Amino acid sequence: MTEEDAVGEVAVGVDAGGTATRAVAVTASGEVVGRGESGGGNPNSHPPSVAAANIGAAIAAAVGAHSAVSCVLGMAGASGLSDPAVAEEFRSALAAAGVDRPALVLSDAEVAFAAGTADPGGTVLIAGTGSIAMRITDRRHAATVGGWGWLLGDEGSAFWIGREAVRATIQAVQRDDRLSPLTSAVLDLAIGGPENAFARLIRAVNAEAPVRLARFAPLVSLHAGDPVAADIIERAARALASHALEAWSGGPIVLVGTVAGPDTPIGARLRAILDGHDVRTAKDGVAGAGWLAAREAFGASVPHPCGGVTVA
Repeated sequence: MTEEDAVGEVAVGVDAGGTATRAVAVTASGEVVGRGESGGGNPNSHPPSVAAANIGAAIAAAVGAHSAVSCVLGMAGASGLSDPAVAEEFRSALAAAGVDRPALVLSDAEVAFAAGTADPGGTVLIAGTGSIAMRITDRRHAATVGGWGWLLGDEGSAFWIGREAVRATIQAVQRDDRLSPLTSAVLDLAIGGPENAFARLIRAVNAEAPVRLARFAPLVSLHAGDPVAADIIERAARALASHALEAWSGGPIVLVGTVAGPDTPIGARLRAILDGHDVRTAKDGVAGAGWLAAREAFGASVPHPCGGVTVA
């Protein structure tokens, strides 16, 4: 298919997470001509009908009056589509949004890797609320390190960082230590101050969903000069680097997620540990999903969003 033949036709890329879904419509020249955003599209954390409807809404907004000729759906919880009933919910929602052809369903890590590099192989490390590293071969999953969830792992994630900050605070209160800037900030956010802190903090944290511990993670970056915070930052960066290096067998390492951002203390330390490797940064996976969808529809000459044309 030539670019001239593709006038009015677009490829659709979707990055569907637990809290938000983003979609882009991409032409044969790599131009993004439409964007859409909606609520979470993970069928493991939302009712499948709700997740499917959210993805459909984001796609419809991105496609607009164009004609969708391919779709790559990158999503957390992709395993949920192995249930035929769930798969039908998604097929119906995508069809209603203008995607009549079967979507290629990939993990959020695979599209995140494609957002950061045109290379066909390497490693992607996602460090957001959770954490996971994945080795990529021929733009597809080859091996995974981590990604066990909050109960068993997710080392270096926002959940893990927040939990470590709360643990350090409880220990300081129990030992009657002088509060540091970080531990004082944790108490202020959790219970409003240090009065009767030990019992109140434990009760307050345990009364909430475990993932809510992630809300304490920004305090660690904010108080990076505090020795307590500095220790958490170092351990988080080393855990994330360990995952990435265990998955790595060559090629670039693409870093994704708020924790791994280049402007965060953990992201900066992580990059220092990975010095000597080809480290790239991807903001999110939607650009990668759009590029992969455009390659599927229009061929390998579609320019990568980071610049340049790949033919691999």
